[in-house]
Amino acid sequence: MLSRVADSLYWMSRYMERTDGILRMLKINYASSQDDVQEFSWLPVLKIFTFLKKEDAVAMQYKTRDVLQFMVIGKDNPNSVLNIVTMARENGRSVQDHITKEMWQCLNDFYHNIRDPRLEEWLQKEDPVTVLDNLLKYGLLYFGTTDVTMARGEGNAFINIGKYLERAIQSTDILDIKFSNLNYELDKVADTTYWKYLLMSISGYELYLKTYRGGFEAKKVVEQVVLNEHFPRSVIYSVNRLLRYFERLKNDGNAAAFGEIYFMMGKLQSNIQYSTVDSIAAEGLHQFLQETKKQLFEIGDAMSRKYFAHS
Repeated sequence: MLSRVADSLYWMSRYMERTDGILRMLKINYASSQDDVQEFSWLPVLKIFTFLKKEDAVAMQYKTRDVLQFMVIGKDNPNSVLNIVTMARENGRSVQDHITKEMWQCLNDFYHNIRDPRLEEWLQKEDPVTVLDNLLKYGLLYFGTTDVTMARGEGNAFINIGKYLERAIQSTDILDIKFSNLNYELDKVADTTYWKYLLMSISGYELYLKTYRGGFEAKKVVEQVVLNEHFPRSVIYSVNRLLRYFERLKNDGNAAAFGEIYFMMGKLQSNIQYSTVDSIAAEGLHQFLQETKKQLFEIGDAMSRKYFAHS
């Protein structure tokens, strides 16, 4: 497969996964803002998903409708859903011969929906949850269509590598920002709704209730989001899948590049797999999450250098 094609498939997938993460976070945090009008701040969301300077993010943190406009259809925001879906579609358009017609249709439909001029009015005056739910459905349709129509070859491997790398980075970032409000103290008691909305933002609330019977605790939240191999948005689940799909790229022509990145992925997997909540606490949660994110970014950089011919 040409490096240009692999690059486009990889980034198309990363952008779509990022879109899904942003929309879920916006939907759940909007609900949280309605429950806790006095205390709620959009600052954590702005830190995770935007490139705003600190003073600009602080100035916007209590302006719910402005945040929604900026993050969903903000043309000046490079990480808005509008701009990310546009980039995903551009990548998909450049490799139409390597994805299915159904996938292209999903990308195209999402693109035209997010460009609907009525969205600005709906986000300002109507119930934003309805708008966000509609956009989320387009993303889910894309993921489902990709899964059932895409051939299981190299293209599918690059799509999944992009998807799970982006997901692992998101889960690490979300946990890091949320725990920064508690000074990373795993024994500190927080309000039940705090953990509820954190888990709901990554679709982990129901699994938590089924797994842990003793109520909400910081250590249990960390265990699920970092170490639970059965939770699709946990860091270890994403890294396991990352390794699994990368293994499919092995061939005699790229042995050196494959070996270097495979070692990096294996090292990261071992670091997480052989950790416990107590060992993470002893190391320091912030330090553990920062080191994990650093290794994820290094894997992404190595992919760009070795497989996509980027300098």
